[in-house]
Amino acid sequence: METEGTALRGRQETGELHPMYILMLSLHGLIRGHDLELGRDADTGGQTKYVVDLARALGERADVSRVDLVTRRVVDPAVSPDYAEAVEPLNAKARILRLDAGPEGYLPKEQLWDHLDGFVDNLTALLHEQGQWPDIIHSHYADAGYVGSRLANLIGVPLVHTGHSLGRDKRQRLLAAGLDSDQIDARYNMLRRIDAEETTLATAELVITSTHNEIEEQYGLYDYYLPERMRVIPPGTDLKQFHPPADDDPLPPFAEVVERFLDEPDKPLILALSRADHRKNIIALVEAYAESPRLRALANLLIVAGNRDDIRDLDEGARTVLTDILITIDAHDLYGQVALPKHHSADEVPEIYRLVARSGGVFINPALTEPFGLTLLEAAATGLPLVATENGGPVDIIGNCKNGLLVDPLDRTAIAEALLKILEDRETWTTYSQNGLAGVRRFYSWTSHAERYRALIGPLTELHEHIPDTPPMRRAMVYRDRALFTDLDQSLLGDPEGVEQFVAMMKRNKRCANFGIVTGRRLDSVLIELKRHGIPVPDVLITSLGTEIHYSGQLVLDDYWADHVDHLWSPRAVRRALAEIPGLVPQRKIEQSRFKISYHYDPTIAPSVEEISTLLRTRELSVNVIHAFGQFLDIVPIRASKGQAVRYVTHRFGIPLEHVLVVGGSGADEDMMRGNTLAVVVANRHHEELSQLADLDRIYFAEQAHAKGILEAIDHYDFFRSCRVPDPIPQPVAEPEPEAPA
Repeated sequence: METEGTALRGRQETGELHPMYILMLSLHGLIRGHDLELGRDADTGGQTKYVVDLARALGERADVSRVDLVTRRVVDPAVSPDYAEAVEPLNAKARILRLDAGPEGYLPKEQLWDHLDGFVDNLTALLHEQGQWPDIIHSHYADAGYVGSRLANLIGVPLVHTGHSLGRDKRQRLLAAGLDSDQIDARYNMLRRIDAEETTLATAELVITSTHNEIEEQYGLYDYYLPERMRVIPPGTDLKQFHPPADDDPLPPFAEVVERFLDEPDKPLILALSRADHRKNIIALVEAYAESPRLRALANLLIVAGNRDDIRDLDEGARTVLTDILITIDAHDLYGQVALPKHHSADEVPEIYRLVARSGGVFINPALTEPFGLTLLEAAATGLPLVATENGGPVDIIGNCKNGLLVDPLDRTAIAEALLKILEDRETWTTYSQNGLAGVRRFYSWTSHAERYRALIGPLTELHEHIPDTPPMRRAMVYRDRALFTDLDQSLLGDPEGVEQFVAMMKRNKRCANFGIVTGRRLDSVLIELKRHGIPVPDVLITSLGTEIHYSGQLVLDDYWADHVDHLWSPRAVRRALAEIPGLVPQRKIEQSRFKISYHYDPTIAPSVEEISTLLRTRELSVNVIHAFGQFLDIVPIRASKGQAVRYVTHRFGIPLEHVLVVGGSGADEDMMRGNTLAVVVANRHHEELSQLADLDRIYFAEQAHAKGILEAIDHYDFFRSCRVPDPIPQPVAEPEPEAPA
């Protein structure tokens, strides 16, 4: 008789794999399945098209059961209502899911960071509700990497990551452009981005890049650099949409838009198509064109740089670029030779390429650096020869396809000469055109991308086990619909009268609420303190900074959680790495545990916490480094933290995080308090590491200290009744003072 296990082994031996559920994350920008608004802003560009096309291609495969592309839901009158729809099908097995995160309106990616924990919690709740965990999580860019890392470490699913662009590389370029570190961090939230990228690289089991240059030159800047986990899979091109012009094709309507700019519209066109971003280096192209009489005599210049109604209404970066282009056109009297259309749709882009190909023109990407260069593939698929920057992805594309020339984007003479070499020699033009058509089909189709992708992610799932759904505790605990978790020292303890009142409050409400302690102490130490202060053993004890979980008075160990956090844990390697670090002194054995290595930390002689984290990353150690009270440093597994443990427990209880009140005050508590939980910092801890969270709506800073501060928060949130964040108190509007008589 065949059992489930033997059937599975049989399928594995014959190479038959179960269809896979893939969860893709791409948070920022405006994502929909049609009429992509590419170039609308800096966040809606190549990544947007990449993730939609990849989701569709994977959804066409028989060995993929489902693809969910999850992004942020946007309800904003300034954008299409499409972005407010919770679900949008892409094909029979792929769809876009949109989840709330922070305010409803559209936000640039730099302003999303404080809302990502809420996004994680909303996504986890959705997955729990649908009753199916994904087989793979694939995050795109740093913000999604943060979300993907948190989710993967919580539910035990492999993480795949694609960076698209990287913070350390961008930071270097911005420093070279003259910005200082403080400006960069303030404008781009760069420190949070880079920290998220490091954590993502420590978590991800596979990093997919578009080029070898990306691995060597960009990921090589990171502490957690493991090239053996990185694979190049170039993006694909939709060959149904991007194809050469046919002889009998009518001119597209966009031709009329271009012709009205030009005195001699029959000349070949030089096309640059990108966002109006200084990094795209369009101004250097205009200057190269202006400074070459031969080029001006031979061809017209077509610049498609996003959409605009009024340049003055654009963001500062786009406004500056377009203004500089217009000034340069005027300075060199390029009127009648340069077309700069105000509008185009995503559906017109293939027609624009074909219009340029029909004219015998060239596509150019003069960017200072180009992580990949999707537009190069689109142009090549329509038969256009290429001129492109020698920095980044174009090196691989032109190297594979042999369909153009690479140039130094800072050398205007070289740009002009490369364009002339192709435009003045019809044989060269034809060779590059034909090579590009063949090369794109061979190297850059979405079908081949999806096949390679599926082959790489298949083995990742074999050693992973999802978190369980069934609770291991008394059934009475399961039916409680809310929970309170508090840190012990300096939060619950410190005021005996307050402790007595708190214990009485929890006893009165034990039918509806679970009670838990979340602490850095070991279990034996916690039990001693509870007995000393007359506190009954709670329903849940999360100890040693979230690395151990015990339930009820029987102190049942959650051995699944222990196995879960043991993933990639190498305590001996951690101790060796930190053995000779000045200012780090191991704490007593009673403070250590299986999954927690604890040190006294002297900031006057020890390296910074960031430097210690860097050291551990460069040793390829996947850990969380937790600094608390200014004097303690703890190292725990990457899957362990107070916040992750609380989310795991409440998931097993079936309690929504919106009905969970957490109490903390040190840096070790931050991830427990961010997101959808209700949180409180008691008065005696306002000055500590969490003071920077004071502006978050779901974190209450109590006026009273210790346990009485917790009771104050229970009242503030109406925790045992409505259990919600109270509405803000309307501020009175001051009456205008009457004007003095003249």
